[in-house]
Amino acid sequence: MKLLNEILGTKYPIIQGGMANIATGEFAAACSNAGALGLIGAGGVRTAEDLRAQIRRCKELTDKPFGVNLMLMHPLVDEFAQIVIEEKVPVVTTGAGNPGKYVPAWKEAGIKVIPVVAAAVLAKHLEKSGVDAVIAEGTESGGHVGEMATMALVPQVVDAVNIPVIAAGGIADGRQLAAALALGACGVQVGTCLLVSEECPIHENYKQALLKAKDSDTIVTGRIGGTPVRVLKNQMTREYVRQEKAGADKMELEKFTLGSLRRAVFEGDTKTGSLMSGQVAGMLREIRPAAAILDDLWTGAQQRIKALQGLC
Repeated sequence: MKLLNEILGTKYPIIQGGMANIATGEFAAACSNAGALGLIGAGGVRTAEDLRAQIRRCKELTDKPFGVNLMLMHPLVDEFAQIVIEEKVPVVTTGAGNPGKYVPAWKEAGIKVIPVVAAAVLAKHLEKSGVDAVIAEGTESGGHVGEMATMALVPQVVDAVNIPVIAAGGIADGRQLAAALALGACGVQVGTCLLVSEECPIHENYKQALLKAKDSDTIVTGRIGGTPVRVLKNQMTREYVRQEKAGADKMELEKFTLGSLRRAVFEGDTKTGSLMSGQVAGMLREIRPAAAILDDLWTGAQQRIKALQGLC
């Protein structure tokens, strides 16, 4: 099995998650320079030209491979899909939908296409469309989540397809990266552990909230309404869940979440902002350079694998 770094031409078999409003061109470049595949998150980009500008900024700051994450529910996704071709983006990851209609044009442009999946059945379907790999993301991850946990999801996706599988959700140190490889993944995608990197552009209040978080300090809002999102518990989530259980409709609930991620990221609003985070938040201890976080992930995984080999 080829490791992800051999497939992508990166130092480590690690992808930086394409987090909306967070994964800017500058942050993606920093993560690529640190050894991962940096991703620009198009989910929070408001215009096609803004995305183009982010891509060009990333190119200015790194000569390493990078990619763009496209949320397929975005109203400008058709334009975004064309821009990644025009700008010769090497890798596209996708979420929130089926990228099938874009795959032929992307493949013709030489782009590696890697959708995020939350179930083996979708992975099988996407394999037929010609994608290069899939990211199997468990419910432990931050932001929009599925139902299956990473430990259960990854091996089932690996067994279902004949293309590389990347594990995501609940990965913040070398033990978890080693576990992902043991499950059959060729590498991992991480997001939460990079939120506390020096280079991450989120507000300092957001970073401090992550560092203070304990193992049970995340919650999933929107499960009842079919729009599950994992975030840190705060005043907004408590009221959201209370109203959701009381039967509030989507319009009422949207009052709590509209603009809430941007408030958290840019204003540092830790009370009514949406502090997206995975369950590994309780493992975060300090703010460090992205290069140190990534190096520890890979070195720790290698050490764990060697230790396990000694048990055989």
